This record gives sequence, C-alpha cells and structure tokens, in this order.
Amino acid sequence: QVQLIESGGGLAQAGGSLRLSCAASGRTFGSYAMAWFRQAPGKERDFVAAISKSGGSTDHADSVKGRFSISRDNAKNTAYLQMNSLKPEDTAVYYCAATASYYYAGYGRDKYDYWGQGTQVTVSS
Repeated sequence: QVQLIESGGGLAQAGGSLRLSCAASGRTFGSYAMAWFRQAPGKERDFVAAISKSGGSTDHADSVKGRFSISRDNAKNTAYLQMNSLKPEDTAVYYCAATASYYYAGYGRDKYDYWGQGTQVTVSS
C-alpha cells in the first residue's frame, strides 16, 4: 500500500511555470511506476506523463510535450511534474498515480492502483 499526496498547485498566468510534487509513503517508492493525469471540469481524466520505476523511461502527452517534464527522486520518495509555458487549457485538477504491477505503465489509466487526492492548477490568460 502507498499513500500519495500532491502539492504545488495554484494559480499561474499564461506563460508561467509551476512544479507539482507527489510525496509517497508506505512501501519503497522505487517499487512503483508513477504518472500524472489531469481532469478538467466536465471532462475525462487524461494522461499527462509517466515515468518508470527507475526514472529511466518517460513519456508525455502530445499536448504537453516540450512544456512539461516528469521526474522522480527515489531517495526523497517524491515524483515531480515541472510545468512551463502554461496555457489556460492546462487548467485542471492534477492527480498523481502509482502502480507496483509494471516497471513502466505508460498512459493506461486502468493500470494504476493508487491515486492521490489531486491538486488544482488554474492558468489565467
């Protein structure tokens, strides 16, 4: 079992930056593949980025590629999402997710077993 707590959300202007953190407790953090998803009001929860257990493999949704970057620090039990060049359409609740069942789980939402409570990101134009 692992508990995930997101932080770092808030209000940003278009073109600005935010860094989200996902702190994990419980079993060894390096045992989990991690990902970020986001959900805007009235929309599905969409894939944003994923990272393998070691951090050696990553992937990003086309909509954020070149602007967002996922990373992790297994010594600190924390995953990150660096968000640059923010756009109003990035406004959403951002969730981190974890799974121990795969070395790298990618964009498959159903592959993740554990979810955080979410953190709101609002980008103003």
